[in-house]
Amino acid sequence: MTDTVRDSIYEAIASIRLIDPHTHINPHAPASNTLADLLGYHYYTELAHSAGMPKSEIEEDGLSDRELVRRLVTNLSPIENTAQYRWLIEICRKFFGFSGDRLDESNWEEVYETSEKQMKLAEWPQMVLDQSNVEAVFLTNDFDDELEGFDSDTYIPCLRTDDLVFHLPKSQTRERLAACTGIELDGSLANLRESLRQRFEHFTGHGARACAISLPPDFCPTRVSDGRATTALNDVLLKGVMADPAHQTALSRSVFWTLAELCDDYGLPFDLMIGVNRGVYPDGVYQGQDLYDSRVSLIQYRELFNSFPQVKFPISVLASVTNQELVSYGWIFPNVITNGHWWYSNTPSFIARDAAARLEAVPQTKQIAYYSDAYKLEFVWPKFDMYRRILSGILSDHFVKGNGWSEERAIELGRQILRSNVDEIFPKPTGIANRAEPATTESINSDSDTFNPNPEVISVINDDDLDPLPSHEEIQSANADDVQLFDDSIENRHPTTETLESEIDPEPLDVGDVLGTTSEASTESEIRMLRGEGSFEVDEESLLLRPDPTTGELKLPPSNGDEESTSSDE
Repeated sequence: MTDTVRDSIYEAIASIRLIDPHTHINPHAPASNTLADLLGYHYYTELAHSAGMPKSEIEEDGLSDRELVRRLVTNLSPIENTAQYRWLIEICRKFFGFSGDRLDESNWEEVYETSEKQMKLAEWPQMVLDQSNVEAVFLTNDFDDELEGFDSDTYIPCLRTDDLVFHLPKSQTRERLAACTGIELDGSLANLRESLRQRFEHFTGHGARACAISLPPDFCPTRVSDGRATTALNDVLLKGVMADPAHQTALSRSVFWTLAELCDDYGLPFDLMIGVNRGVYPDGVYQGQDLYDSRVSLIQYRELFNSFPQVKFPISVLASVTNQELVSYGWIFPNVITNGHWWYSNTPSFIARDAAARLEAVPQTKQIAYYSDAYKLEFVWPKFDMYRRILSGILSDHFVKGNGWSEERAIELGRQILRSNVDEIFPKPTGIANRAEPATTESINSDSDTFNPNPEVISVINDDDLDPLPSHEEIQSANADDVQLFDDSIENRHPTTETLESEIDPEPLDVGDVLGTTSEASTESEIRMLRGEGSFEVDEESLLLRPDPTTGELKLPPSNGDEESTSSDE
């Protein structure tokens, strides 16, 4: 019964048209040209080299595609037990009509000829996508990629930022950045940030749906002060790769933090692939020199996850041993998403354990089940199919048999993590999410805050050279506070007796005998002269003087028949 349920679930999830959320495919040459493109994949060259094939036989200059295939095929028997060898056989069966279970000296040439004819077809890439039931694939684009000449709905751009974070000390990287942005780094952080922002404008304008980076095990992303970052930047610009390592580290952290801020501004997820230690085996074949490092811990990223709650962080860990920590972070942090089974953890036994742990502990809306990491389209299908078979077993055994779920409910969970979450977590870009906007009257006049414009800002706003509503940058250029906020809460608009008493001056102001209640009249009363008069003598007429109710000026009362009346101004 279990096998029947597993097969039924597999057939259902295999029918889901996929979007592969991470590949290294070249959109200008997405599929293979010969069998050498398949066997040249680093999995086969590094495994063959590990089994004893000399590196010189694999990477010999001027080696033809056919000869490379011949050499590799004759050295594949030691790796026939591996999952990677299984991918190769399934590709040959699905796309080239191969019926065997082993590629060797007796049959490789036939497969080579058949595959070459297929691959020469102009429609071959689309044929591979359709046969693989794949709608689109994410790319890995250098920061200076022009992103032209391909369909970005099928080949979705993704901004890869490793060079920006770790290789700015290299003059070639800075030259590339200046060439693609038109901005020459001048030593100011504002200048550097503007060049990075320009890259986000370029990528989102061409349909990019993610920013990504591969990170070494010792990298610790923390906020760096502007002063520290400026010092580091200037040292790097002056000395390049010879800059103080501490300055290079500070600059890397500053650039990385700025990228996270831009992801926040532009609404892009930030894919983090954590834990690769480069160049562990320098004598290895191309792309076969790097390994994982168990010293990595996600605790190094706690400040990042806490500081950017709105940024989605799909996390890949290089080793299965790190998966439990990733599961716990996905359990706690709303913005941490488990993402695929990367590189050395991408084998069936590790996937089965890691995927089951994620499905048991992480909300189903926060899991990206799998990505192929493929360099050629032909590899998308066998890799995903390996994962689907494992997933159908987990859904059957754990959820249907173990938890009593219906097949339909288990299939829906499979659909959620295989496709629905990709659409939700990596939506098509809709523009900048959080760019600062100038204040408006509606946003300023609130029940709790009073708007008091600074005169310097008013002069900026009324300047004929500026728009009626100045930008954030224009207001900042005035070097003045744009508003002053005072507490205008209900309590302060209607103060209590206790509040008023606390405001009373303990030494009241002496204003003299204003009510005339003292027994003795003051002999030092000062008489104010009117209209420039130099002296004043009391007479009967002056005793009739009365203050004008409007001006306070002393005047004689109007005589009978006089048109002026003091009551007319009241």
